[in-house]
Amino acid sequence: MSRAAPLLREETVEGLVEELVFQSEDGRFSVARFRRAGREDETFTAIGDLGQLAVGETLRMQGRWQKHAVYGERFRVRTFTPVVPTTKEGIVRYLGSGMIQGIGPRLAERLVERFGEKTLEVIATQSGRLREVDGIGPARAEAIAEAVRARRDEAEALSFLHALGLGPALARKVLQRYGEDAGRVLRDDPYLVAEQVRGIGFRTADRIGRAVGIGPDDPRRAAGATLHVLARAADDGHVFLERPELIEATRRLEVPAERVEEAVDTLAGRGLVIVEEDDIYPPPLHLAERRVAERLAKLARPRVVPDGIDQALKTATADLTLSERQRDAVRTSMTHGLMVLTGGPGTGKTTTVRAIVRAQRALDRRILLCAPTGRAAKRLHEATGAEAKTIHRMLEWNPATGGFQRGARDPLDAEVVLVDEASMLNVQLAHSLLDAIAPSSRLVLVGDVDQLPPVGPGQVLRELIASEVGALVRLEEVFRQAQRSAIVRGAHAILRGAMPEPTPSGERGEGDLFVVKARDPERVGELLCTMLGRMSQTYGFDPVREVQVLAPMRRGPLGTEGLNALLQRHLNAGADPKRLGSLFEGDKVMQLRNDYDRDVYNGDLGTVSRVEGGITYVNVDGREVKYPVKELDNLALAYASTIHKVQGSEFPAVVVVLHGAHHVLLSRALLYTAVTRAKKLVVLLGDPRAMARAARNALTYESNSRLAHRLRRAVRGGA
Repeated sequence: MSRAAPLLREETVEGLVEELVFQSEDGRFSVARFRRAGREDETFTAIGDLGQLAVGETLRMQGRWQKHAVYGERFRVRTFTPVVPTTKEGIVRYLGSGMIQGIGPRLAERLVERFGEKTLEVIATQSGRLREVDGIGPARAEAIAEAVRARRDEAEALSFLHALGLGPALARKVLQRYGEDAGRVLRDDPYLVAEQVRGIGFRTADRIGRAVGIGPDDPRRAAGATLHVLARAADDGHVFLERPELIEATRRLEVPAERVEEAVDTLAGRGLVIVEEDDIYPPPLHLAERRVAERLAKLARPRVVPDGIDQALKTATADLTLSERQRDAVRTSMTHGLMVLTGGPGTGKTTTVRAIVRAQRALDRRILLCAPTGRAAKRLHEATGAEAKTIHRMLEWNPATGGFQRGARDPLDAEVVLVDEASMLNVQLAHSLLDAIAPSSRLVLVGDVDQLPPVGPGQVLRELIASEVGALVRLEEVFRQAQRSAIVRGAHAILRGAMPEPTPSGERGEGDLFVVKARDPERVGELLCTMLGRMSQTYGFDPVREVQVLAPMRRGPLGTEGLNALLQRHLNAGADPKRLGSLFEGDKVMQLRNDYDRDVYNGDLGTVSRVEGGITYVNVDGREVKYPVKELDNLALAYASTIHKVQGSEFPAVVVVLHGAHHVLLSRALLYTAVTRAKKLVVLLGDPRAMARAARNALTYESNSRLAHRLRRAVRGGA
C-alpha cells in the first residue's frame, strides 16, 4: 500500500529492500521497492544513488517525496546509511541477501536459529563459535566473520561521512581512497582530503572542519584555502598567483596574511606549491610552463633548408591563387621548425593551410593534423582533405594508466604536426602535445589571437607570439571575395571597435548579417522563436542541427539555461512540458567535460537518439554514446550555448543574444568570437546598447604566465 506524503519537505525514511527494480551498470543510480520499517503493510519506491544494495538490506534514507506523471510518488534519496538489523527476521534477511560472501538463505536461518538476536555480534567477535553450526569449518568461519566485519565497518564509515554532509557518491570516493582510515583522515585534515578527492571542494572541507573542531585560524585551514585559491585562479586562466594576489584572495576567505605566509612555506616544504620569487604555482602548472618553454625553444632551433623547396611550393599552389604573404607562409612552414600562422576571417588562413599540407607532402614529410575540438578537427579535414583528429585522440588516451599513450617515451610518428585553432591551447594541453612531438619534428600553429582566450590556465599562442620565438606569419589582407560577406566585414568592424553593418534589407549575400533590436527579455524570446522559423523557411536551415543560439552567460532570463528551456519547448515536440530541462529524444545536447574513455570531449555536440532502461543514447558525429542516469550531469541542453563553449566550432547560422544583463561579460573578443562562428548567416538579437558596448570594450583577458619570459630565456640557453 502506498502512502500519501507532503511533497518537497525533506524526511528520513527507513525501509527494507524488497525488490531491486533497476540499477545502472556503475551502481550509481537505482530504483528499488522498499517495505517501510515499522509499517509492514506499507511499501514505497526510492530512487537515487543507493550504493550496491541487495534485497534484504535495510537503509535509512534522507530525501524528498516527489510525484512523477508516469511513475507516481517516489522517494528521491539525497543520502543514506545502511542499517544493521536487530531482530531475528531482519538478521536472516540481511545475512541471506547475498551481501555477505559465504552465506545463503538456508545458512542464514541456521545461524539465527543457533545464536538468535546475537548472531551478528557472535560472527564479528567470536567467529570460532560458528563451527557450532553444521557445515562451517575454521576457514569458512573466519571468511564469514571478515565479510560481516567489513560490511559493519563500511556502514559505520558511511554513517559518519553522511553525518558530515557528504552524499553517497562522495562518501564512496572517500572510502575507496582511504578505506577504514577515512574517518580518521577527515578528522585530521579535511582540507587535505579536498585536494586528493575530486568533488570535495574547500567549502565542503570547511564545513567538515567546523564539525570536527578545526578553528578559522588553524594552519590546516590556511593551507586548504591557499590551495583552493590557486585552483580557482587556474580556472580563471592564471598559471600562478603573485604573493599579494594570493594574500588578498585568501583574506576574502577570512584567512589572515600571516597564516597564508606560513601556509605557503609549509606547502612548499611538502611539494604542494612551487615558489619562484613572489610567484606561487601549483606544481603541475609550474612543470607544464617550464616544459612548454623548453620544447618550443628546441623546435625553434635553426634548421637545414632542404632541397626541393621551390618545386614543393609550385606543386602545392598549382591550382591555388595565393598572395605573396600566403606563399611566404607556405615556404616558412617548410624551412622552420616552429611557425605561427595567424589572421582574421577572410584573410585566407584555410587556403594557406591547404597549401602547407600539400607542400609538406611534396617533400615526402609525414604530417599529422589536429585541433582541440572535434568540430574544429572535422573542419580541418574538410579544408585539406587530409585526416585530422582531436589532440586528445591523436595523443591516444589510455584508460588503464589515466594518461596519454603518446609522450616523450613514445612520440608521435610525424615529421610535421599542424594544430588548427591553436588560440584554444592552454598550458596543460600544450604540455601534453609538445611532450609527444620529437625535437627533430616541426610544428605549425594556426589560430586567431583576437578570439577569446582558452579555457584553463595560460594563453600559449598569445605568449608565443609575444616572445618573438619562432617564425610568425600574420595574414592581414581581406580578399575581395571575402569582402562580399557581411559576416567578414562585420568581424573586422568589431575589431576596430565599431558595430557591424547589417546586410541591406531585402538583400541576400554570401554571408549575411542582420541586427534585430529588442530590450524586453520576453520580447527577445518571442523574436528568437519567430526568427528560427523564418531562417528555416528562407534559408532552409534546420533550426536544431544547423542553427546555434549563443549567449554570453548561463544564468538570467536570457542566459543559456533560460533560452534552452524556451527552445526545448519550441523545437522539440516530444519534450514533456512538465519536465522541461530533462533530456528527451531529439534534444540537442553538449558534452560538458572531457571523457577520454568514451572519446567525447568538452564542447562536443550531439542529439539524443533514444532513452531506454535508464540509459540515454546520444548521437555524436555518427557514433552512439551511452549515458547512465548518474552521468547525465556530463550533458547539457545545447539549443543555446555560451560563446566560450563553441570556440573552435563553426555553424551554418548563428543567433547571438545580447542584453544589458550580460554587461559584466560583454567585450570585443566575445562578440568577435560569436560572429565568426557563423559561415552563412549571423543574427545579432537584443539590446543595441549591449551590442555597442561589447564592440567598444577592448577588454583584454590577462593571464598570469611567465611563458614568454621562459621562452626567450630558453632560446638564449638559460634554464
